[in-house]
Amino acid sequence: MDTITVTYTLIWEVDFKPYYKLTKCGKLFNCKSGNEIKQVYNGGSIGYWIDRKFYTIQKLKPFLKKIQLQNLPF
Repeated sequence: MDTITVTYTLIWEVDFKPYYKLTKCGKLFNCKSGNEIKQVYNGGSIGYWIDRKFYTIQKLKPFLKKIQLQNLPF
């Protein structure tokens, strides 16, 4: 059996839902469930569905913050 592993660098997280993280290439992931959140077209706008609420990219930008590096003891 062949396997392929893809690694994404997570750069941003959503302020009100910190387990939603955005990659360098613009993909949104739910790190709690491990699923990728698809970018969709809804009502003439492009955005993401986050916990049953639609956020356009423009509305989501102010809620993005950089992920802080964690200092691990090992």
